[in-house]
Amino acid sequence: MVGLSVFLGAAAQPVFAQDDTLRVSMNHARVLRLDRPVSKVIVGNSKVADATVADATTIVLTGRSFGTTNLVLLDAEGNPIVDERILVSIDEGNTVRVFRQTERTVLSCTPNCEQHSQNSGDKDAQP
Repeated sequence: MVGLSVFLGAAAQPVFAQDDTLRVSMNHARVLRLDRPVSKVIVGNSKVADATVADATTIVLTGRSFGTTNLVLLDAEGNPIVDERILVSIDEGNTVRVFRQTERTVLSCTPNCEQHSQNSGDKDAQP
C-alpha cells in the first residue's frame, strides 16, 4: 500500500484485517492520513462506507452498514494514491451470541442490544 498511513489514537481493533483490507466498525470513523494531497475520493458503495475530506491530506472513513466496498483516492493528475478494499463489520467486543439448537442469533450491544443477524439450521431461512 502506497501513500496511506492510518491514525489510530486509542482504537482497540486492528485497522487492517489479515488480508490488508481496511477495516472499520459500523457507525465508527477512522482517520486516514495521506503523504500527498487528494483531489478526488471515490467509494464503491456509499451505503457501506463514507469518506469525508477533512483537509487535502486527511480523509475520515466512516462505516455505514455491514459489508465490503472499496476506496479509491486520486491526486490532481488523476493518479491513484490509494485503492483499498474496505470491510465494515460490527464491533466484536460488544456482541452477544445466542445459540438455540441449530439457530444462532448475534446481538450488537452498543449500548442497547439489537439483533444483528440470525442464522437458522434451515438453508432457506433468511438472515
